[in-house]
Amino acid sequence: MNTVQQTTYDILRSNGMNIIFGNPGSNELPFLKNFPEDFTYVLGLQEATVLGIADGYSQASGKPALVNLHSAAGTGNAMGALANAWNSHSPLIVTAGQQHRAMVSVEPYLTNIDATLLPRPLVKWSYEPSTAQEVPYSISRAIHTAMSEAKGPVYVSIPYNDWAQEAEQQSQSLISRKVTSRRALDTDSLDSIATAISSAQNPVMVLGSDVDADDANDLAVQLAEKLKCPVWAAPSTPRCPFPNRHRSFKGLLTSGINSISEQLQAHDLILVIGAPVFRYHQYEAGEYLPANAKLIHITCDINEASRAPAGDAWVADIKPALQQLVTAVEEKTTALPDFRNSPLQMGLTSPMRPETVFDTLNWAAPENSIFVNESTSTTAAMWERLTFAGQGSYYYAAAGGLGFAMPAGVGIQMARPDRQVFVVIGDGSSNYSIQALWTAAQYSVPVIFIVMKNGTYGALRWFASVLEVGDIPAFDVPDINFSKLAEGYGVQAFSAGTPNELEQAIASARRTGKPALIEVETWGALQDLQSQ
Repeated sequence: MNTVQQTTYDILRSNGMNIIFGNPGSNELPFLKNFPEDFTYVLGLQEATVLGIADGYSQASGKPALVNLHSAAGTGNAMGALANAWNSHSPLIVTAGQQHRAMVSVEPYLTNIDATLLPRPLVKWSYEPSTAQEVPYSISRAIHTAMSEAKGPVYVSIPYNDWAQEAEQQSQSLISRKVTSRRALDTDSLDSIATAISSAQNPVMVLGSDVDADDANDLAVQLAEKLKCPVWAAPSTPRCPFPNRHRSFKGLLTSGINSISEQLQAHDLILVIGAPVFRYHQYEAGEYLPANAKLIHITCDINEASRAPAGDAWVADIKPALQQLVTAVEEKTTALPDFRNSPLQMGLTSPMRPETVFDTLNWAAPENSIFVNESTSTTAAMWERLTFAGQGSYYYAAAGGLGFAMPAGVGIQMARPDRQVFVVIGDGSSNYSIQALWTAAQYSVPVIFIVMKNGTYGALRWFASVLEVGDIPAFDVPDINFSKLAEGYGVQAFSAGTPNELEQAIASARRTGKPALIEVETWGALQDLQSQ
């Protein structure tokens, strides 16, 4: 008879989950006893980093990923990263060790008190098995729940003495069990949407990250070219759903109520696919939609559909819905618009402006590179200067939680060894998950980190101006030597002060096939303030 542990590993194998991302504590050790040779344990030095690596891996691979955390304390450390995973629809199976069943009721040291409540509301399902024999069923259900639309993280708390118990014989049926769900639009809904599109004089598309997550970017291009319409990326989108060099692409929508309405005011039909309506940030009074505009929302997430403040919503999986629309809509006879503009040429300054850094990176990066962004104050310039052409070319923190990019970049590079991953990150953001450098070094993950060093929290300074709060303390983070930090974690480090030095550093890093950090001093908020 197999143990609960052996049966659980068999279930993980059958679902292609042979990598475990974790930072174990005492409650987790029995699960790792006699660790199978066909599994890999990816160790991170802090739980937020662990979950971020798994998040990046899951997003880039499209597969579920198992995360092994330490009881309540480890779960608490990972909560910020869990917020990003929840908003990214990342199918993570987060497990946490629980104290011995015989002692849980007296709440000894390292008990996960009210374990199922702890990760809510950032998981789809949270559970602690009532018996040891229920553990394999709970893991199986967790996997299938995480992978069902809309995908997302789940949480299972497991008492550490459960693993050595005998599993039920009938739990073997879980090993070969599959759950498949592919929701298309019904005929009436498809006809209604196609009729509305055909009747529109000036439609516009707003696309979000679920287009990219469902491998549907090419279908989005086909639909835009049939409709001859402009395309916006949704506000603060964590993935790129449409080639940003396509002639129909207008850029990123802003994140204020009135600003979005103004940007879309020329259109009588707004077709939002794979994104919330809308992900607002700064408050602006105004109307949610332009006058006389109709909004059609297609989303895989019932929560996004129900909370939208305007428009009509249909819940369906993005790729089949786009396939249906491409076939059903009539091609417009108008000319395909062209919104492409040549970016302004930036003069060489010392330190370099972010635009110069991105121009150089775009030139030096190999074709089909992947860019992970946490240089939040330069996001607009990044979308303008870098090329996001193919599927899965861009990633960003979906919930806005800092600490995403470094670990996610490691996980993305592990999932996509065929593509070069660049993490572009601010010096403020870097310190939230700098431990990811160690994991990259230990597992020889050849991701390249580019630290944009301007000595301040640039995005926070911008938002202070939006809120009209003036200067406040704790904006600046000077005197951090990222090259030495990288070397301390075992990562090769470079410094670049000119485009030529940056290009040479990228080439040198890629030749080694090892992870690297490039420290780039950039013109930022401090210089802007000094020049005023």
